[in-house]
Amino acid sequence: MKTPPDEVRNKAVVSDSWGELRRFTDARLALGRSGTSLPTREVLAFDLAHAQARDAVHLPLDVAALIASLNADGCQVLQAHSRASERRAYLARPDWGRRLAAESAAIIAEAADKFEREKNVAIDIAIVISDGLSSTAVHRHAAPLLAELHPLLPDFVLAPIVVATQARVALADEIGELFGARLTICIIGERPGLSAADSLGAYLTHAPKIGRNDGERNCISNIRPAGFPLRAAASEIAALAHAILDKKISGVALRFDPNDRSLSWPSKSAG
Repeated sequence: MKTPPDEVRNKAVVSDSWGELRRFTDARLALGRSGTSLPTREVLAFDLAHAQARDAVHLPLDVAALIASLNADGCQVLQAHSRASERRAYLARPDWGRRLAAESAAIIAEAADKFEREKNVAIDIAIVISDGLSSTAVHRHAAPLLAELHPLLPDFVLAPIVVATQARVALADEIGELFGARLTICIIGERPGLSAADSLGAYLTHAPKIGRNDGERNCISNIRPAGFPLRAAASEIAALAHAILDKKISGVALRFDPNDRSLSWPSKSAG
């Protein structure tokens, strides 16, 4: 026997008794039910999150807008590209995303030579902003994160910022090696999930060079206002950079206690 239409329309959504837990996480839990199915609002929310995740991966980074924002903050910026010529190649061949295109390598090498001639000092840190797997994250948070981070690195010599496209984390190793930097900080769009499509990751690598592996890096992830807030993340990155340059090592061999404030630069709020 079919259910009368009025009864279907009036059927109430049954909430889960543990729905209070949703206050503490973006994970999909306690979604409730309508009959034997998910409520329509949750189905639509899932479809929206899936579309946002796909957009984060596939939409190209607006490099011009990012560079303009960084220039407005007083940053010198270079642009680079990996050996992956377009997005499909980037997704299919991660190895291409880990190496610079020849013309980009030449640009970085020339900038490094010019920096050495004009400044006559060794570079401590090379910062690379990479589109990675979420251009959305880079669009929203990269420039504000750098604005928080720069004041916390007052005693370090910084290379020009490099904005890299079709880039994997390891691309920063080649860039850092060309600059002769003691440390690279790679700010990159993280792989989006169905709870967040706009997370940044920060990967720090001591003595960068081609061939470094992931065990030789330190990572701070989920950088976004609804995750690890930008100001707190900047403070953590600065503290970790200080520890790495002090101990001359990064990755799994580094014993870093984020609660040891002797390793941290003071926050802006501390004056």
